[in-house]
Amino acid sequence: MTSQSFRFNQQFFQSRMRAAFEPHTPRNGLLRFLMRVLGLGVLVALVVLGAVVGVTLLAIGTVFRLLRGRGPTVINAGPRADPNVMEGEFRVVGKTSLPR
Repeated sequence: MTSQSFRFNQQFFQSRMRAAFEPHTPRNGLLRFLMRVLGLGVLVALVVLGAVVGVTLLAIGTVFRLLRGRGPTVINAGPRADPNVMEGEFRVVGKTSLPR
């Protein structure tokens, strides 16, 4: 293999790479306008599609939660709660507040 195998013209390479990724717009004014309208239409369609999907997911989630309900309400701590236990909220009172 010679040393010339891996050498290439830098300007030629850059111009080819630039041409490969550069968007080519038509020279005709009417075609250029139609391409812009087509691009704008695709953008609007994607935004509307995203909004429709989002609203649909929210509606399905809301209907699912409404149909599922809240579930059974728990009144007691359990079915075998001791009848001699009185439940409530308690507060620790310091010794200074007790009367002598």
